Amino acid sequence: MSKVREAVILAGGTGTRMLPASLLTPKEAMPLVDTPILNHLIWEVAKAGVTRIHLVLSEWKKNLLQSSLDGNNYFDLGVRPDLPPEALKLGLEGVEIISHIQQEPGGVADAISVAISHIRGPFLVLLGDMVILENHVGPEFSGPEFASSASLRLVEMFEKTGIPSVGVCEVRREHVDKYGVVEFSGEMVSGIIEKPSPEEAPSNYVLSGRYLFPPDTDGILDLYPVSEHGELQSISLLMHLANNGGLLGVKFDGMKMYDSGNPISWLESQIDHALRRDDIGDQLALWIKERMR
Repeated sequence: MSKVREAVILAGGTGTRMLPASLLTPKEAMPLVDTPILNHLIWEVAKAGVTRIHLVLSEWKKNLLQSSLDGNNYFDLGVRPDLPPEALKLGLEGVEIISHIQQEPGGVADAISVAISHIRGPFLVLLGDMVILENHVGPEFSGPEFASSASLRLVEMFEKTGIPSVGVCEVRREHVDKYGVVEFSGEMVSGIIEKPSPEEAPSNYVLSGRYLFPPDTDGILDLYPVSEHGELQSISLLMHLANNGGLLGVKFDGMKMYDSGNPISWLESQIDHALRRDDIGDQLALWIKERMR
């Protein structure tokens, strides 16, 4: 069985829901307290064994990030001797990052199609605005060693079973209408309902922006053109896998899902993550208690 050595990080959207913050900074580069989202994602896939990352960007975002992607560092590493080198740059030694331009935003599957011809073997896909963590640490613990194991769980399951998978997180019932909600038959995905009402949702588990696709994904994409399926093309792709060999739903129980899709959810993410950190949690909790009096 082929090893999973490639990943696609999708960051081609316009980020309109994060305006005006996203006028000057791609939302995928915004920090979760003090560490950019992209860094979290790069470290996560490196921990899973990935050595080649395909970063799908709009042309505007590529222009903003290209200098950093080229490995240019604007700060002498000695400026913060308390931080590891990984905390002060975008990218990672031994991991190749290849940029691809998505001309128009068209959903997850359409973004995958931009990079698919350059991929060999099974591959991970991560949404660039979703962070999933089980350890809540500061930038002094930067790098793959301390990164999320979400992608690693998908890779380990694939190496064990040979079956593609999606990562899912549990949310409160009243929030299911913001996500694709997964229906299960045992550990297998039997259905996906896009943004159902709480009454219609088959479970509390939602797609979390983590996928592991098989080597023949390019041929499957051809069966579901974006011209016919629109942004639901990715759901059609996932259900094709579910109905033809199976699709595992890997539950990220014990992990927190942080979504930078809009200002309020991102503010909640900042506060939740900060409160869970040993280095700043107590200080922030004390300030919140004083502020709420």
